[in-house]
Amino acid sequence: MRNKLQIGILGATGMVGQRFIQLLENHPWFEITWLAASDRSSGKRYEDAAKWRLDTTCPERIAKMVISPADPAGAPKIIFAALDTDIARELEPRFAAAGCAVVSNSSAFRMHPNVPLVIPEVNADHLHLIEDQSWRRESGGYIVTNPNCSAIGLVMALKPIEERFGIEQIFVTTMQAVSGAGHPGVPSMDILGNVVPFIRNEEEKMQEETLKLLGQLQGDQIVPLAARMSAHCNRVAVEDGHTESVSIKLGNKLGRPVTREEMLAAWAEFQPLAGQDLPTAPKQPVEWIALEDRPQPRLDKNRGNGMAASVGRLRPCGLLDWKFTVLSHNTIRGAAGAAIVNAELLLSLGKLEPVAVAALRA
Repeated sequence: MRNKLQIGILGATGMVGQRFIQLLENHPWFEITWLAASDRSSGKRYEDAAKWRLDTTCPERIAKMVISPADPAGAPKIIFAALDTDIARELEPRFAAAGCAVVSNSSAFRMHPNVPLVIPEVNADHLHLIEDQSWRRESGGYIVTNPNCSAIGLVMALKPIEERFGIEQIFVTTMQAVSGAGHPGVPSMDILGNVVPFIRNEEEKMQEETLKLLGQLQGDQIVPLAARMSAHCNRVAVEDGHTESVSIKLGNKLGRPVTREEMLAAWAEFQPLAGQDLPTAPKQPVEWIALEDRPQPRLDKNRGNGMAASVGRLRPCGLLDWKFTVLSHNTIRGAAGAAIVNAELLLSLGKLEPVAVAALRA
């Protein structure tokens, strides 16, 4: 694209907002022209309102930008939202009603029946749901969401398996990084040398979102995957990267037991219908690691520029059929990166029209 589309970030000073800024710097399609945050940050330069906490330097152009009020008046028509759930529930519909395409990382509307919950490599066809949103009909605006950071890596690993063999039961235990709690996250005296076996609402989100993501679009609704699922979610003393131990019972599409070679082939040969040709998407969405003690967050979280799901330790399960380990980067693939690749998909499908075209022509 010769001309980049103007985009804004709601919640720009938080950890996910900072990750949006980092990942969008030098993006070939999008350019940040508007930042918004809480009332206490409005009117300040970004460098004065936010303490930059990532391992790269805050772009100088962004550091000098003045933070705007969180109001659609004067905002660009493409908005990346990195808001707490309660605030998102109030603000995101206002921006959609004003004709904005709201690409959200919040959980506020993920399970709403006509809001698509999307991973491009998994369920791009679910984007059709935006056409049923009242905002789309009235102003052209809409809301699209990406999944919870614990669900996204799991679903990427499950999709090739479900597609070939079917899945009847899913049992997963997570070991989730402290960055998933935002900043300052979990106090050091609570997490160092410790495991916290509770993350509020996480298990419920993971279970509901996984089945919606793997479900089928039928008419104007999503029929969730007809599988039984149980999740245990734990916070551990890891900075970035969610690790998950997964056991699954397969369906009977083949009429016989599935071999280890067939499981590995499903991951290796996974060719999503959408997503692989997008700038932020990984070339190989699911990466198999043959080493017996991998994947590990320290070594593998940045595979595919942080956008791939890594799988390893595939072996028979004594209770179900197969068990394995999944790792994904929770603030890249599980948050800002997921929203960015959703926006790239929307643009490639023409779903940012008329909002994107109007912004470009302006």
